[in-house]
Amino acid sequence: MSVLEASGATELKHTSAVSTAGKMGLLSMITATYFMVAGGPYGLEDIVQKTGYRATLLILVLTPLLWALPATMMVSELASAIPEEGGFYVWVRRGMGRFWGYQETWLTLAGSIFEMALYPNLFVDYLGQFAPAAVAGHRGLLIGFAMIATCAAWNIVGARAVGDVSIGLNVVLLAPFVALNAVALFHSRGVATAAPPLHHADLLGGILIAMWNYMGWDNLSTVAGEVQSPQRTYTRAMFGTLALVMVTYLAPIAAVARTGLDPNAWVTGGWVDAGRALGGEALAIGIAAAGMVGAVGSFGALMLSFTRLPTVMAQDGYLPKIFARRNGDTVAPWVSIVVCTAFWALCYPLGFERNLLLDVLLTGLSILLEFWALVALRVREPAMRRPYKVPGGLFGVIAIGIPPLALMVATSVRNGREFVGNTNELVVGVAVIAAGVVLYFFSRAFQSARQR
Repeated sequence: MSVLEASGATELKHTSAVSTAGKMGLLSMITATYFMVAGGPYGLEDIVQKTGYRATLLILVLTPLLWALPATMMVSELASAIPEEGGFYVWVRRGMGRFWGYQETWLTLAGSIFEMALYPNLFVDYLGQFAPAAVAGHRGLLIGFAMIATCAAWNIVGARAVGDVSIGLNVVLLAPFVALNAVALFHSRGVATAAPPLHHADLLGGILIAMWNYMGWDNLSTVAGEVQSPQRTYTRAMFGTLALVMVTYLAPIAAVARTGLDPNAWVTGGWVDAGRALGGEALAIGIAAAGMVGAVGSFGALMLSFTRLPTVMAQDGYLPKIFARRNGDTVAPWVSIVVCTAFWALCYPLGFERNLLLDVLLTGLSILLEFWALVALRVREPAMRRPYKVPGGLFGVIAIGIPPLALMVATSVRNGREFVGNTNELVVGVAVIAAGVVLYFFSRAFQSARQR
């Protein structure tokens, strides 16, 4: 039996212990994926500032067509054909071999350093919008740690709990934006007849931010063993989430655009200012509170995804076997959850800036590996049962990977002009990628030593 088959057999043993009632259903999958991808319209403010309202709306329509739709099609085929715990790691490993499977996981976990440090800081920042005394001094840091610990406990309860709670969090998250839309639609445009001109237009920068706001479609694949009827529900969840994300991105931007608010004034946290300008302090507080909900929902949902990777890596021999230990009732990988939580908690006080371009580079490369695995599996395993199949045969699966590749080339060009401190972001990205190659061979040596 191959290592892949052995790990798959082990996973089946684990997941068979979960009853259907304990697994995630379609609605839970949609809401959890929504938090993994979007977490609300937050993050779009910088696109408005860089490109203006009309261009932002155009970008938010074109980016999913060129970036998100191909990704949802790819994930739908692979997740329904290979519904195994570990998701995209298993796809790339099966389609392209052990080395590339390892790189897929490394790029994802390396990107998570920048991703997961963001949400506790956002939670504290939004709390500070209406309760500045609560986050003053070390209190803000302690609140961030408490949020991280709460999400860890939430995940240990199991994937079903994460999905079910995500449904309620989505309602709370989006309610203030429904109110904002209603207020904006009946708001007088005032004296402005056209939006003021942009001070610093940056179309490519806006596109790259939109790419970040439309990433994460593959994340739920890592918990396939904890999902009801994955061969059927993954496809529905992907396309259902894509529709929800597009509506909740486009509707509030379009509504605010008609009010004539100056796009140059939009910065991170600009939704709170827009709510205050259009609906008063109560709406501003509601949007800030929803930002806290979005931070918790996104952190908890992404933790659900990322913590399954060390578990399957341990099953494949790349990490100590202790990472494969699970909760007996919910099969949640509690050791992996605790260790990952401790690591992210250590990174949180460092206050990483939202290095979107670096995050897009690392995560985007991992997504490209998944597109290449899609093509490789069509060639290597043409008879594989695929409940959902990207149309167009081999040409079709190659074609849907071309637009994401073109956008990633643009990302690399843009990263050449951005810096982390005094270091070029592209150099940092190349160093992280090279580290993954080195770590792979160290891991192989670790495997060999264990087998002696």
